[in-house]
Amino acid sequence: MGYSLLKSVHVICAIVSYGLFLLRGIWRFGGSPIASQRWTRILPHVNDTILLAAALGMAATLAAYPAFHAFLLTKVIGLAVYIALGMAAFRWAKTRRAGLAAWLAAQAVFFYIVGVALTKSPLLGLGG
Repeated sequence: MGYSLLKSVHVICAIVSYGLFLLRGIWRFGGSPIASQRWTRILPHVNDTILLAAALGMAATLAAYPAFHAFLLTKVIGLAVYIALGMAAFRWAKTRRAGLAAWLAAQAVFFYIVGVALTKSPLLGLGG
């Protein structure tokens, strides 16, 4: 699979990932019964597996590894923070308010990761 196709799959899956995360939060914090349906827990994992596989494929194609590229390392660390905040929002939060705060923080981290991807800079192109 060529780099361009991998990148397209990665971008599409990232958009779908955010959309599913946004919807899950709206449903969960809005009290919708859709939030507890099985597919709302499974589909995001399937999509995110494809997202990660495409990312690894792109890195392998370019021989670009996070340890050697600050922006890739930043994206990997950001991904770990995003996952932890998502888990806090949907699993670990003891209160609705804590879950909502984690959900909103996860969205901020998601957009930071997108910014790093677009600028190829951990500082989003704002610094040296």
